[in-house]
Amino acid sequence: MKERTIIRVTIFTILFLNVINGFAQQAKITEQPNIIIFLCDDLGYGDLSSYGHPFIKTPNIDKLAETGIKMTNFYSAAPVCSPSRVGLLTGRSPNRAGVYDFIPSPKKSEDLRNQVHLQKGEETLPAMLKTVGYETALVGKWHCSSLFNNPAQPQPDYFGFDHWFATHNNARPTHENPANFVRNGEKVGEIDGFSCQIVVDEAINWLKDKKGDNPFYLQVTFHEPHEPVASPEDLVQEYLPYSNGLAEAEFFANVANVDKAVGRMLDYLKENGDDNTIVIFTSDNGPETFTRYPGAKRTFGQTGGLKGRKLWTTEAGIRVPGIVNWIGKPTFNGTTDAVVSALDFLPTLAEITGAQLPNRELDGESFLPLLQTGEFKRSKPLLWGFYNALNEHKVVMRHGDYKILARLKNKGEYLPQIMNVYKGNETLIKSSQLTDFELYNLMEDQAESVNLIDEKPELFIEMKSLLKTEYNSLLEGSHIWVKSE
Repeated sequence: MKERTIIRVTIFTILFLNVINGFAQQAKITEQPNIIIFLCDDLGYGDLSSYGHPFIKTPNIDKLAETGIKMTNFYSAAPVCSPSRVGLLTGRSPNRAGVYDFIPSPKKSEDLRNQVHLQKGEETLPAMLKTVGYETALVGKWHCSSLFNNPAQPQPDYFGFDHWFATHNNARPTHENPANFVRNGEKVGEIDGFSCQIVVDEAINWLKDKKGDNPFYLQVTFHEPHEPVASPEDLVQEYLPYSNGLAEAEFFANVANVDKAVGRMLDYLKENGDDNTIVIFTSDNGPETFTRYPGAKRTFGQTGGLKGRKLWTTEAGIRVPGIVNWIGKPTFNGTTDAVVSALDFLPTLAEITGAQLPNRELDGESFLPLLQTGEFKRSKPLLWGFYNALNEHKVVMRHGDYKILARLKNKGEYLPQIMNVYKGNETLIKSSQLTDFELYNLMEDQAESVNLIDEKPELFIEMKSLLKTEYNSLLEGSHIWVKSE
């Protein structure tokens, strides 16, 4: 009898604990926030009115900043689109995934760029969130594989997106009436309207059709203001008096149209319950250079006084607008100069949602303290190894208030511009030496105009040593492409 009683008590205890755990899990799920990440394409640090643009009106995005957290030292994972997006998705330097530059169409090349894609071994933000009950969607630009909508390479659904409505790269033929969207593997054909409004339409429709009360992760990746630019005529006419001609007015209107799209998305949330939604707004890299290539005739993005532009490792290539607003929850509200990166989204959202971090080396870290108290001091430096930089310095590191830049030299020759790392140039890159250093205090000199190497020799030695350590570690973990059979 005694043994039966013990068994009954044990079974009851196990059942009771399972019920309690079930209630706890349900409570945790209902407390988890919805998450929306707005990601622009080629939006410069100075292209929003809240970041100082003198003419472009962005009231909806500005309100997000005013009622949330506006970050003045926010960084993309790379100074160009594909690696930047891969870094955001994985929380890791894109070099670790082998995405070193923008991914072209699959035209065969000696450096194997035709093979480049986000690979099956990578663990991503949406996949992580799905493990704790999230429903997920991608609407907009993908650009993380050379073979788009092709089973030879993993597509967005493989990386955790329940629903995807995307283009490989830019909206074609322009932002107006694009014809290259694919929805869950099926080509859609030409769609009337402008790209940013079309992707918000898709996002809203997905939310309307979503069944159940599970939280959602929604990644809205605008094509704007990347070329080929096209903007609503009424907005173009509105900005003509403030511009130097039609092309610049079209660019101004392009950014303003994004703001209207963001406003529509936020209005839908407000009307349908946004009492627990984290909204993030940022850009994949800095502004394009006017006429850098034949189609770049409306690239009038502003840098906000930063040095360089897209494809540069100076500040304007990688420092971008960064806004976080946790709607419905009390958080820090104001402007911060804390150093934050798109690499930090994955670990931050893991901590907020209770998801387990991927069992991989991460380069981002959680900035949840910034939301809670307004204070965040990162422990791990931010490092970029971008071998196709248009400026001379291919390796740069931000640590605290300071940034150090270095060129790469091998046998007395500076490394040329390199778009991919494969077996054919692995030795060249890994045996190259960091040289021609520059050191700047970005809190006092965001234009990177006063090299402090001679003025602060002890600090320079410390930063150079840390850069070498961090860069060697990144080299060891970088993916090297080999020719596929």
